[in-house]
Amino acid sequence: MSIGRRFTSADLDRLPEIEGTRYEIIDGDLHMSKQPHWDHQYACCGIVASLWEWSRQTGAGVPSVAPGLIFAEDEDVAPDVVWISRERLAVGKDDAGHLRVAPELVVEVLSPGSANERRDREVKLALYSRQGVQEYWIVDWRARRVQVYRRDGAALRPVVTLGTDDALTSPLLPGFSCPLSTLWASPA
Repeated sequence: MSIGRRFTSADLDRLPEIEGTRYEIIDGDLHMSKQPHWDHQYACCGIVASLWEWSRQTGAGVPSVAPGLIFAEDEDVAPDVVWISRERLAVGKDDAGHLRVAPELVVEVLSPGSANERRDREVKLALYSRQGVQEYWIVDWRARRVQVYRRDGAALRPVVTLGTDDALTSPLLPGFSCPLSTLWASPA
């Protein structure tokens, strides 16, 4: 939601803390979203668990859930999941524990609503592309699909859309594999 003024990271400290509300700033615009759905979080957990196990085995990097990612004072977001190499993490974290460099991999799990979906599919895709993210996964837990974007020159470009019978793999993460069927919460 854009409301006309240019917001900065400093403005986030002055906003009211409302339980279940998340604030992000992209291109100086303030975006607000509600607490995610259970199935949204289930998909996040499945991705983090797979990345965590692969990272533990390889020692190549670490995943994190909703880290503060501050590219600039007017570019302050909290992606659902990131994976960052140990080398980038060593030089990319500030004293407050926020990332100031692009992680190699960013994952956004879609939340219901056209504004939320547009933000992840367009606004954040453009931001992550500008900032040098190498790979971007957009997870749609309702449709049970994952769109994979990879860096091609100066931009992230779509390379594949995966379904429930597929597995997530990546040239960034040699030997990593996450069956998509493990990301969807089973019916109660």
